[in-house]
Amino acid sequence: MTTDAVPLPPERPRLARFLEDLRLAMIMCVVAAIVITLVVGRPETLYEQIVFSLCIGTLAFGIVDGARLLFWDRPIITLRQWLALVGVMLLAAPIAHFTGMHMGFAIMGYEPPTLAEYPNPGRVSMIGLTFMVIASVTMLVRHRERLRRIRQEHADARLRAEMIERQALQAQLRLLQAQIEPHMLFNTLANLQGLIALDPERAGRMLDQLIQYLRATLGATRSERTTLGQEFAAMEAYLGLMQVRMGERLSFHLELPEALRKAGMPPMLLQPLVENAIIHGLEPKIEGGEVRIVAEARDGLLEICVRDTGLGLRDAPASRGGGVGVSTTRERLRAIYGEAAGVVLAPAQPSGAIVRLTLPLETTA
Repeated sequence: MTTDAVPLPPERPRLARFLEDLRLAMIMCVVAAIVITLVVGRPETLYEQIVFSLCIGTLAFGIVDGARLLFWDRPIITLRQWLALVGVMLLAAPIAHFTGMHMGFAIMGYEPPTLAEYPNPGRVSMIGLTFMVIASVTMLVRHRERLRRIRQEHADARLRAEMIERQALQAQLRLLQAQIEPHMLFNTLANLQGLIALDPERAGRMLDQLIQYLRATLGATRSERTTLGQEFAAMEAYLGLMQVRMGERLSFHLELPEALRKAGMPPMLLQPLVENAIIHGLEPKIEGGEVRIVAEARDGLLEICVRDTGLGLRDAPASRGGGVGVSTTRERLRAIYGEAAGVVLAPAQPSGAIVRLTLPLETTA
């Protein structure tokens, strides 16, 4: 069993993150403009406040966030790096305010202020407000990226845990799968031992069927994939072997369209279901019955039905409804395909039971 590493999702491009951050900054600038307008009590200046706020705030945050993404784009930054980032904010605030004011005045068609007009309390307070806004937006962006990274790490850890759990389950099911064949083989050899003295001809037929069955399943038990044609050949050999043992009490019919013979599937998936039908359905029934295995493709899915005319779910032993055969197959499908596959056990009419197995249709070359 090989353990494949789960690849980490690629980091989003810096430009895409920068544009997303800038969009958030622009929203914050509009909110700040509305708040300022409400504070000063001059609603007629709302448009001007929004224009100047967007020009100044977008430029200031663009400088700060661009520097952050270029030089300090990491989950955790040191105190010295934080101080450097604050220094960029302190430098960006006056530059962005002066440049943004010129941009805003140009948009509004006003005469822009000169550099000599800047050393006044009003300008200084606006530069301070610019600094606080870009600092707040930068902290918000940092926390948002940190939360995004934490969520991604949790999702990745959950994905790895699910993969490990699935591989462990596959290993357990492989072990159980390996135990099915020796169990059946020992029972067959015990029957052969008794038949050799009582009915040599029947013992010879059973031995021929056993050889055919082993040929059909030898490669499948050592492989992780097989074809539906090989699986049906193995079940035909197995049912032939059981027919020699049960005589006229067992008949079977297999129906496999030629187009589905090369469909891929996990090996030995049908045998537990067929064994379940014989052991719990047909063997306890005095007159025996029939097993039918039919495969068909439907809406991109492979559907295989194993039907018997045995005792059915009501009259069969209690283990029939939740026996090892059905539960093992269900767990194997869940481990391999997740929710894309399933197995359903239901009563058949007029008697017996039917197991409907559904899995994704896979074609092999």
